[in-house]
Amino acid sequence: MLTIAHFSDIHLGQEHRQDGGGRALRRAGQVMAYLDALPGPLDAVLVTGDLADHGLPAEYEQVAKVLDCRYPVLTCPGNHDRRAPYREALLGEAPADGPVNRLHRLPGADVLMLDSSIPGRDDGLLDEETLAWLDAELAGGRADLPALVAFHHPPAVLHLPNVDPIRQFGEEALGAVLARHPRVAGLLCGHSHTGAATIFAGLPLLVAPGVVSTVTLPCEGGPGISFTQPPMLAFHVLDDTGRLTTHYRAVPED
Repeated sequence: MLTIAHFSDIHLGQEHRQDGGGRALRRAGQVMAYLDALPGPLDAVLVTGDLADHGLPAEYEQVAKVLDCRYPVLTCPGNHDRRAPYREALLGEAPADGPVNRLHRLPGADVLMLDSSIPGRDDGLLDEETLAWLDAELAGGRADLPALVAFHHPPAVLHLPNVDPIRQFGEEALGAVLARHPRVAGLLCGHSHTGAATIFAGLPLLVAPGVVSTVTLPCEGGPGISFTQPPMLAFHVLDDTGRLTTHYRAVPED
């Protein structure tokens, strides 16, 4: 059995009128402290993008510090991230502008972190290079084990007026790749700043809550984004049958 903690959209460096920007760092730190205090083990911590708010090297230095913990930390870029400084600060690689895709082999399962960002834009797309990489990695190596596929932008409508126009598009190509690989147990993403669950290509599509803020539904009223709700995260449990179960938790604030 595999247990993964999943959150998204920490946006370190985001300015906030109430405290001049320290709020994002504080809330990300609260999430990591909560995970560090867990009495039971985790197999990994997964963060699906928008790690930095402006993609600045100094922001990624903060990201590296706040995400440093006793568990493996798996990340992918979001639309606020910039690939070159992301690579340099978080991966220890030379700066480069191509998509940041990584395969992580965990005990009993593979986790594939994909780059759905489009430099200079807020909406998302898995380009041909990324889809070819995904197809090859799912077919090779430990093809007998289940796999989780993660990226920033959800490839489905979530009925959020301020998020759906900047979701992941070109999703038919992703669906075609997934149809060739029945070992995929589920899809994990962020971007929407709200915990959500739906189906894409016949698979669970599980959206992590946002840490820095929460996007609200039209029925909840208000401005569509809340800075008062607590940060949240998800726990994904992948059992020995390949079945994925998700639990959402609010993180107690200091």
